[in-house]
Amino acid sequence: MTKIVILDGYAANPGDLSWQELEKLGQVTVYERTKPEETVERAAGAEVVLTNKVVINREVIAQLPSLKYIGVLATGYNVVDIVAAHERGIIVTNVPAYSTESVVQMVFSHLLTVTNRTEHYAIQNRAGRWSNNPDFSYWDTNLMELAGKTFGIVGLGNIGSRVAQIALAFRMKVKAYTSKSADQLPEGVQKADMQELCSTSDVLSLHCPLTADTKHLINAQTLALMQQTAIVINTGRGPLVDDEAVADALACGKIAAYCADVLTEEPPRADNPLLQQPNAYTTPHIAWATKEARIRLLQVAIDNVRAFLGGMPQNVV
Repeated sequence: MTKIVILDGYAANPGDLSWQELEKLGQVTVYERTKPEETVERAAGAEVVLTNKVVINREVIAQLPSLKYIGVLATGYNVVDIVAAHERGIIVTNVPAYSTESVVQMVFSHLLTVTNRTEHYAIQNRAGRWSNNPDFSYWDTNLMELAGKTFGIVGLGNIGSRVAQIALAFRMKVKAYTSKSADQLPEGVQKADMQELCSTSDVLSLHCPLTADTKHLINAQTLALMQQTAIVINTGRGPLVDDEAVADALACGKIAAYCADVLTEEPPRADNPLLQQPNAYTTPHIAWATKEARIRLLQVAIDNVRAFLGGMPQNVV
């Protein structure tokens, strides 16, 4: 029977879903979390290893002679040394596009948090603010209508393209910094370079991969191009942004708000400067974590293992 080890199953399945379908494929051991020094011992003898954030590097792979398959419980697969795996003939798979709708929903959840501040008013009104107000209405934040504003998108893949559709539905003007040519862009989306995107966007949302070229794409120089009313949203990868530069820009009023579901270091250090800024809105990397998205994640991950065991691997990276 195939030995299958899940090194960090808790994030994807904290107990509200089931591994039952996977258990039909072999002998399954699920660890909620695995420390780096525990990885080799726990994966020893396994032919199939599933990981979310546990790193499987060249050194680990060298110590696992039985390993034939690594399944990443995510879309990004930077936790695996792909070159070392390929050298050993180990199949590596990921789970693409399972969280697109959930991530797009988080983008606009963050945006509407800034523009409408519904939670702020709900908290005030639970404390009696509206009940004691002399007028039928009050507001103590800037309220902004999205229609007519410019929504800039960096990266126009599955998520970026879906974000563009929703922004257009809000009757926003949409510009994109993308490798696609102008004639490949969806109707209503205008191609722009990074300088134009930064200088003209009321909202700037990041949806590009993390590479050497895109690390700290949002930095002191690009922030200096932005309008003081600009809102920056990052649901892509934490290091796309220079945390300290953004914190400084918020403190100086160079931009209006920063919304992030991802940070450079996760969990963040307590002294991360963004955590202290009142106009920085951070969520703990949960855009992918709706139950619906996690159901899709597990189903595709299990289908990937089934396909591998059947000799026809899918979603190979």
